[in-house]
Amino acid sequence: MDLTVAGRQVRATTGGRPLDPGSPLLLFIHGAGMDRTLWQLQTRYFANHGWSVLAVDLPGHGGSAGPPPDSIAGYADWVAELIPAAGFSAASVVGHSMGSFIGLHLAAHHPDRVDRLALLGTAATMPVHPDLLAAAEANDPLAFELVTCWSLTRRSQLGGHQTPGLWMSGESVRLLEHMPAGVLGNDLQACNSYGVAAAAAAEVTCPTLLLLGELDIMTRPSAARPLAAALQDATTVILPGAGHLMMIEQPDPVIDSLADFL
Repeated sequence: MDLTVAGRQVRATTGGRPLDPGSPLLLFIHGAGMDRTLWQLQTRYFANHGWSVLAVDLPGHGGSAGPPPDSIAGYADWVAELIPAAGFSAASVVGHSMGSFIGLHLAAHHPDRVDRLALLGTAATMPVHPDLLAAAEANDPLAFELVTCWSLTRRSQLGGHQTPGLWMSGESVRLLEHMPAGVLGNDLQACNSYGVAAAAAAEVTCPTLLLLGELDIMTRPSAARPLAAALQDATTVILPGAGHLMMIEQPDPVIDSLADFL
C-alpha cells in the first residue's frame, strides 16, 4: 500500500491483510540500506494473528520517495508522523539494527507513539569503519558484499534458506545494490554518529525487548548490555546460532520471541 507522509509517497506492506483501525498496530522498521521485504514472514504471521501490520520503506528506500533523513533523530521524527498518517495514534514498534536506533529514539522522544518496543540486532553504539563508510558513500559494490558477509552466519552464507532455491547472501547483496546511490552510506553514517542510545534508553518507559543473535558480529550481544541496564522495563532474549539478519535466518524463532513479548 501507499501512504503520504510530509507530502511524499511512502511504500509499505500490511502482511496481506488490510489495516484495521480496531486492531493494534505493529510497525516494523528495517535497517541500513534495506527495505520492508526483510519482514515478509513476520508481517504475514502477525497480520493473521490479531494485529494491523505495517512494514515500511523508510524515505529514499525501496518504493518510498526520498531523500532519506541524515540522522537517527530525523528518521524517528518521520516515523512519528507516519503512525497517524496510517490512521493510528500509537504502535508497538519492531526495529532492526538502524531501525532499532530509530525505534529507541522514537520511544524516548515521542513516547505517546509507542506502546511496546522490540530492538533486534541492537547495541549501545554502532561504529562503522571509515573504509566501509567511504565505500558505501561511493556506492562501491565492496560495501554491499562486506555488509552482507558480516550480517549472515557462515551457514546462512552457504545455504539454509527456508524456501528451496533461494540464497540469503545473494538476496542481501541484490537488495543493497537496488538502493539509490548513497543511501547505504547515509544510513551507516547515521548509525556511526548516534552516540546517545544509552541516554535515550534511560528515557524509555514502555516495555522493551532486546532480541539478539548469539553469532551476530555486527552488533554483538555484549554490546547491548548498556541499553538493557538503562531501560526501565527490559527483557533480553539471545537466539542461539543467529546472526545479524535474524529475521531471514531464523524467521520462526523471531516470530515466537516477538509473539511471547507482545
